[in-house]
Amino acid sequence: MKDLNYGGQAVLEGVMMRGRDVVALAVRKPSGEIVVHTEPLTGLLYASRWMKLPFLRGLVRLWDALILGTRMLLLSANLALVESGEGAELTGPLAWGTLALSLGMGVTIFFLIPAFLVSFLDVYMSSSLLSNTLEGAIRLGILVGYLGLMGRLPDVRRLFAYHGAEHKTINAYEDGASLEPEVVSAYSSAHLRCGTSFLLVVVVLTVLLFAFLGRPPLLLRLASRMLLLPLIAGISYEVIRFSAAHRTNFLIRLLLAPNLALQRLSTREPDESMLEVAITALKRVLAGEGSL
Repeated sequence: MKDLNYGGQAVLEGVMMRGRDVVALAVRKPSGEIVVHTEPLTGLLYASRWMKLPFLRGLVRLWDALILGTRMLLLSANLALVESGEGAELTGPLAWGTLALSLGMGVTIFFLIPAFLVSFLDVYMSSSLLSNTLEGAIRLGILVGYLGLMGRLPDVRRLFAYHGAEHKTINAYEDGASLEPEVVSAYSSAHLRCGTSFLLVVVVLTVLLFAFLGRPPLLLRLASRMLLLPLIAGISYEVIRFSAAHRTNFLIRLLLAPNLALQRLSTREPDESMLEVAITALKRVLAGEGSL
């Protein structure tokens, strides 16, 4: 089985692929040309030996999803939209402001709002487990509703197709297949280490972990959700990693079924040109790490 360090993310008209030491962004410009941006992962977070330890390494993946992924999304917008005259270039304070706004909205919508809503319903519930289960159900409902509604937009459907291309490419690589569009297209658009699956595991773990905290006052409840997010992310990453390593086990596959089902909302079947972009990104990462 191939190295499980490789992962990625769909961006505007392209795909980001990440390895151990290199990240590559491949974007198809309006002219049809595929442009590639690569950079080494040399920051303190990536170089530290501590951040390679179980549970702590999940914080690196959280950083990738929140900071690196959003930065690559902004870069893809510059490459894919500005040339076509459809948008303004996102650089400097505008880019960082957009990044901060996106992160703030994500944390507020998926973590703080469910806790805020349930705090007003606590008087009608008899146990902290029920309270936290309802909070988790609201959080899951927001996630599913968001993916379902966004998937109806044409531009987002195209983004989700690039997400499918990313999954197919990594699945083919881990299976040892040739990285050619006609070969990669036969693979599944679902992947066990997908960020969508990660979010579902986070939702389930929040119910279990927050149940031990009881039902604190509103401000303490909101603060606990923020402060415990890194811990939950670390545990969730280890769950996903363990599941992927034991994916042939029947019980593991049974437990993974909801994760794979949820990915149907965030992926679409890509065309050959999208697969070509995803393959280009992964090949650039593999070349940068001497694994091609």
